[in-house]
Amino acid sequence: MKISESALFKDMTPLEIAAALKQMNGTQRSYQKGEMIMMAGDTGRRLGLIQSGSVTIENDDLWGNRTILSLLGEGEFFAEVYAILNSRSARKGPKSLEPLLINVCANEPCRILFLELPDPSRLQDSAPSWFLKFQHNLLLISARKNLNQSRRAFHTSPKSIRGRIMAYLDTVSVQKHCRSFDIPFDRQQLADYLNVERSALSKELGKMKKDGLIDFHKNHFEVL
Repeated sequence: MKISESALFKDMTPLEIAAALKQMNGTQRSYQKGEMIMMAGDTGRRLGLIQSGSVTIENDDLWGNRTILSLLGEGEFFAEVYAILNSRSARKGPKSLEPLLINVCANEPCRILFLELPDPSRLQDSAPSWFLKFQHNLLLISARKNLNQSRRAFHTSPKSIRGRIMAYLDTVSVQKHCRSFDIPFDRQQLADYLNVERSALSKELGKMKKDGLIDFHKNHFEVL
């Protein structure tokens, strides 16, 4: 994906994009599947824009339990909340920086563009045109992203595994406008996302298929 095609740089001219990348120290880096991109405890003012591939946003507790919070693909970005908060707190010293509470892991080979957000107070009096557009785009995308992430609460709120599966498949079906669709997760990732055991998930999927509620093959599902 070209940088100019990203929603972060919407309505910017080539000169504005070049100025933005220079001001925010834009750097690209490639990662292999399973490689950690950011880890819980990291502090910084960088957000990551996914130019190719996909990443998972995960929470790993002290006992080794993994929960997948979301899967992000090309054109999406991550760690923007921490970048915004830390861009304002950097002047107060390292103790004021907000540490990440999540891990960002490459779900497949991917290429990431890192952007270091500037302190907005330093640009307030004479903010360049690109910065005003960037702030507007970041606000809109962040609001939409928060709305999407809040859906996970609906997927994990049912007490039964079947209820969680149905809630998730219902959301995907509505988003795809179709009862037959592919999901972005494999079985282990889906179990981690729904916060259930993989064996229990597979068993319940088999029961739902037998009961005529769904049909599936690997990551392709059909709601019957």
